[in-house]
Amino acid sequence: MTKRNQPRHDKATPAIKDPTRKIGPGFEAKFAKPTGTGGPERAEDLQTPPVGDEVAANRMAILKSPSYQLAELDIDFLGRKENRPLRMQLELLKTETLLREHQIDSTVVVFGGTQIMPREQAEAVLREAKLNAERAPRDHRVQRALQRAERIMAKSHYYDEAREFSRLVSTSKQVDGHPKLVVMTGGGPGVMEAANRGAFEAGAKSIGLNIDLPHEQEPNPYITPDLCFQFHYFAMRKFHFVLRAAALVVFPGGFGTLDELFDCLCLRQTRRMQQIPIILYGRKYWDGVINFDFLTDEGVIDDEDLKLIDYVETPQQAWDIIAKFHRLV
Repeated sequence: MTKRNQPRHDKATPAIKDPTRKIGPGFEAKFAKPTGTGGPERAEDLQTPPVGDEVAANRMAILKSPSYQLAELDIDFLGRKENRPLRMQLELLKTETLLREHQIDSTVVVFGGTQIMPREQAEAVLREAKLNAERAPRDHRVQRALQRAERIMAKSHYYDEAREFSRLVSTSKQVDGHPKLVVMTGGGPGVMEAANRGAFEAGAKSIGLNIDLPHEQEPNPYITPDLCFQFHYFAMRKFHFVLRAAALVVFPGGFGTLDELFDCLCLRQTRRMQQIPIILYGRKYWDGVINFDFLTDEGVIDDEDLKLIDYVETPQQAWDIIAKFHRLV
């Protein structure tokens, strides 16, 4: 064979027997294909150049920096003063979303004092107060505690009556497509516990809207777990009390109970909320607390405003007013 007939190699593609042979230091480590992948190199497969202690420390500082944390997971950032509107919106949205998911459209809101307790518990408190009074007959504070214990004992029947009222609400049948009424309370002890308990014992759902307070507070154990909420802002809690309310039943209570009562009375008086019955339970107590007639005599409210309030003495009376108002009977 002549030179002219000998096969020639393309100068642009020289023949190489071993494409992975070493051309220079570190060639195989840097440019050889990963074993078994058959694909391009991954960034993490490449060697990272060594760094000094200062750079390594800075890298760790970056990863630990609050600025690097996802905003939705950064509790400190969400807790900043300027983000209050976001926190209020979340409190509004979370409760609204979950109540909708549970198909809760109408509630019967029950308010009342945290110091109202079952009879057996009130009796125990009274016995201890009497013993203390006998030991310190001249101590004004001890004698005052005895007087208060006697009054708490006298109101213990409201616990059982709130419990029975809640049972009536929770066992009522849906009529003509009316939404099922669900008991809602502030989630705490006393009358709130009694109302949640009545629903619990009837096998029905009930809602508790707890509030984050400086002193320790836990929800009572009778609330439906998926319907127990905690609020930081009283305003958002009040909003949810009113939003779905089909009725408001107010047992004897203190500042918190009065606060919620007057919120609803003002909203009804000014026609800024839906029409609902507002029921005061135990007229003797309420006549001693508030002289509504005096307000009308002084001309600061209209005579018609008194028609916003109903008084009852039994659970059945309270339920009958609600059922009649919403045409459930």
